[in-house]
Amino acid sequence: MPDPVEDQPLKGRKLLLGVTGGIAAYKAATLVRLFKKGGADVQVLMTPDAGRFITPLTLGTLSGREVLIEIFPENEDGTWTKHVELGLWADLFVVAPATAQTLARLAHGFSDSMLTATALAARCPMLVCPAMDHDMYLHPATQANLERLRSYGYEVMPPGFGALASGLVGHGRMPEPEEIFARVVEKLGAGDEAARGASLEGKEVLVTAGPTREALDPVRFLTNHSTGSMGFALAEAAARRGARVSLVSGPSALPTPPGVTRVDVVTAEEMHAEVQARKDADLVLMAAAVADFTPETTAASKLKKTGDAMTLRLRPTPDILAALGREKRPGQTLVGFALETDDGLANARRKLERKNLDWIALNNPNEEGAGFGVGTNRVTLLHRSGRTEALPLMPKRALAEAILDRVTASMRAGVPEGT
Repeated sequence: MPDPVEDQPLKGRKLLLGVTGGIAAYKAATLVRLFKKGGADVQVLMTPDAGRFITPLTLGTLSGREVLIEIFPENEDGTWTKHVELGLWADLFVVAPATAQTLARLAHGFSDSMLTATALAARCPMLVCPAMDHDMYLHPATQANLERLRSYGYEVMPPGFGALASGLVGHGRMPEPEEIFARVVEKLGAGDEAARGASLEGKEVLVTAGPTREALDPVRFLTNHSTGSMGFALAEAAARRGARVSLVSGPSALPTPPGVTRVDVVTAEEMHAEVQARKDADLVLMAAAVADFTPETTAASKLKKTGDAMTLRLRPTPDILAALGREKRPGQTLVGFALETDDGLANARRKLERKNLDWIALNNPNEEGAGFGVGTNRVTLLHRSGRTEALPLMPKRALAEAILDRVTASMRAGVPEGT
């Protein structure tokens, strides 16, 4: 059988491997070897009990990095903040084996070890591989914790069926290292040029975010449920990649991401004007939920309740994205978002073509964990070439990275317009 890692499909990737205190911890040595042979840079984090099953010396030697265990190291040299640094550094965090104890701690936000603290700080996707006795795995508490982790955007790799350390036979075996390795390669999209885009150094990036508000009177307005979190995540991710980022945001309570220039607006007209002032950006990410209509007139005084029905006359707001598409210059990349409840793919495809976009991200607010007001999202990316990719449910910050991976890869590849 050919060596699954001979072509180094993880070359240049940065992996965190969390190892917890279960009998399957001995398999972590094989997993580290596979990751390293595949070209990845691997940092191992262990819970204190994991050392009962495999030594930090073994995993440190295989990984070429000191294994980190305690969040407060004995030498007090300031490395206790390492969990923040690692949370920004990694492309993927794998926890294998993930015991019932660690699953519970991850599900409920504990940060009492370097592993759990880094998981809280991580901006990358999480892949957990449960390993425990059959009845522990099936217990309602464990299943509830797994469901909670999925709601956070974690991917849970199902355990295998077979003989367990307890002598029982059932579900609870950690997936084999080769299976985990294959899933990591697939998850990171290694070998796919769409996952290799990275730097935006020297690029001008324009991001829109949040809702707009269209006033009925001095008190009331028409709006939607957008909080701006997806757009803010995109702006933050683009800034980390070296871009000069302008964020045009409707009303949002979110803090301005580091390194981002923020412009606050209220109405669709205001957002249109600010976007037009920055329309020559190299990359435009239109994540705002812009109102499609605004009242024909805004009352100067509060509208009183009379008991009679009220009729509102609305007019269309400017189509900000269509205006950008009409004026798109060579080499510019336009990315739109489509929030659809029905016929999503067909509607998104029409929007992509009608507005002369390069990419469009489709999501459905009726899907659990997607849409407004949650920390996760699930989108399908459509490219003007016809390529379609459904991304799994994940935290919005991780999704922002995934979107930029695909977009920057196509920018660097110089995909001809209209292909």
